[in-house]
Amino acid sequence: MAEKEHLQEDELLKKYDPTTDYRHYTGLAAILVSTIAVTLSLFHLYTAGFGILLALKQRAVHLGFIFTLIFLLYPTLKHKKESKLLLTFDMILALGSIAISSYIIFNYESLVRRAGMYTQFDQFMAILAIIIVLEGTRRALGPELPVISILFLLYAHYGQQMPGMLAHRGYSWSRIASHMYFTTEGIFGIPLGVSATYIFLFLLLGAFAKRTGLGDLFIDLALSLTGRTTGGPAKAAVVSSGLMGSISGSSVANTVTTGSFTIPLMKKVGYNSQFAAAVEASASTGGQIMPPIMGAAAFIMAEFIGVPYVTIAKAAILPAILYYITVGLMVHFEAKKQGLEGMSDDLIPKFLTVLKNRGHMIAPLIIIFYYLFKGYTPLRAAFLGIIVSYALSFLKEDTRMDLQDLLDTLREGAISALGVAAACAAVGFIVGVTTLTGLGLKFTSLTVALANGNLFFALFFTMVACTILGTGLPTTATYIVLATMAAPALTQLGVPILAAHLFVLYFGVVADLTPPAALAAYAGAGIAGSNPLKTGLTAVKLAIAGFVVPFVFAYSPSLLLIDTTVSQVILITGSSILGVFALAAAVLGYLNHKTSFIERIILVASSLGLLIPGWQSDIIGIILLVVVLFMQFKSGKKLNNAAA
Repeated sequence: MAEKEHLQEDELLKKYDPTTDYRHYTGLAAILVSTIAVTLSLFHLYTAGFGILLALKQRAVHLGFIFTLIFLLYPTLKHKKESKLLLTFDMILALGSIAISSYIIFNYESLVRRAGMYTQFDQFMAILAIIIVLEGTRRALGPELPVISILFLLYAHYGQQMPGMLAHRGYSWSRIASHMYFTTEGIFGIPLGVSATYIFLFLLLGAFAKRTGLGDLFIDLALSLTGRTTGGPAKAAVVSSGLMGSISGSSVANTVTTGSFTIPLMKKVGYNSQFAAAVEASASTGGQIMPPIMGAAAFIMAEFIGVPYVTIAKAAILPAILYYITVGLMVHFEAKKQGLEGMSDDLIPKFLTVLKNRGHMIAPLIIIFYYLFKGYTPLRAAFLGIIVSYALSFLKEDTRMDLQDLLDTLREGAISALGVAAACAAVGFIVGVTTLTGLGLKFTSLTVALANGNLFFALFFTMVACTILGTGLPTTATYIVLATMAAPALTQLGVPILAAHLFVLYFGVVADLTPPAALAAYAGAGIAGSNPLKTGLTAVKLAIAGFVVPFVFAYSPSLLLIDTTVSQVILITGSSILGVFALAAAVLGYLNHKTSFIERIILVASSLGLLIPGWQSDIIGIILLVVVLFMQFKSGKKLNNAAA
């Protein structure tokens, strides 16, 4: 049975997450791939512990390993029989990946001395690098990001033929190629730099966490805390997916991993398939906005806006909590509406027993929190988290990692980083073209002009752009593109830079739930056997806080706890929780019993009043909420009398 469930997980991951659909070798080929992957992980562990190389060299080594593995693992055409010719082509591209990396590493000093005076062979290597990055990204992630990157490269060349304010003087192909390959503003830009440091280490930490059973621990803890309550399994899904998602950083992987356990439990207590899948998808997706790790994009954000990562994590805490409270409340209201109960005691693990058996595996997260808030870099915090995670695995026989387990974990960690790293390299073309042509400033001016200086319209246009881009791009790539193009427009209209970038991140994340390409929702639907489109729409409803809260903190950054006192934090937290309570009841149409249309309208107004910081709006929101509670009490008495 367990083997069957594992096969189902693999099939769903391959279907909805292209990075997991790769070749599985045997014999010498398997040893070769494993050796490269393990070496990549050891390289990053070494540089994290003993000091990274010069920026360009560190990124070049990272790029070489990543794309070598991509061409060895991902075929030219998936699900097609491979010929010897195609396999030979893959080997050539893998060697090409080593070449473009080695050329930077061994010619670094020479390239620096003659910056801007590149030889024909330099230009050849630059063009080869562009081809390799585009083709490798297509194999690992699909065609969407490479196509967008090519459009940007064409824009850089044909600038003189662009209309209106989009026009620029245009650049030769040799100038574009050298800018993309020999500077830190193209392929080797900030995104790849963050991938070559923070992101890789945290993904490797996720592999260690998975190997040592941290995911199972989260599920058992969540069940022990919520399993007996109304609709317990769904609440357990919310809690466990939030915890695991904050580490894994992948909506689809988290949905499949935890959903394979929680979705059947939800269906067993009475939730319909569509709702069960939507709960798991919305909870798993929210993991990318939940500190401490927040997926890969938050590390890139720290570099983009020049603030410590811990500052971003602190700002993101309250909005993330509000997101999960909203999902949890809707789960509760749905259970009350359907008259569902919790799980029987014999199916619920004992809280103290769970902590006694595996509670020590939480220590790596505590270590990460401690060192981040002490001011250490995320790189050092992740490194120490990995070391502690490995050391603690020896405390229990069932989690103990022998040499083969260690090598497997190092290999899996490296392979899990391929998709994100490829996205970071390819999106470098977009960032590079933006800096080369001044497109970012033009896009900012265009957005402000289209919005006619109105902040709401600028926020709305940005939300739409994030949703459209997010249908085809990973969250990381979506964030980088919009952070480069759209976030400056929001800051120009008065939104603080941290709020503007978190706004972009939020809508890049929830794009995983919005049809037509709601990958997390579709993965959940695959487990539950529900309609994918309807599951996606239900997931959007459950994740409504992810659509409302960003607008609130864009207007009122105090929701991000920026420049606030302790008393203000308490007031904002309390009013916000009441606000999402009203929002959840309004969207789901249930409080003490089914709400009327008028009650739902009043609840929406109440939620907005409570979510917008300020005592005047809070008072209005509370009064409106009390009005609805009174209306529910009166109508509830009538229903009880009628039933009697």
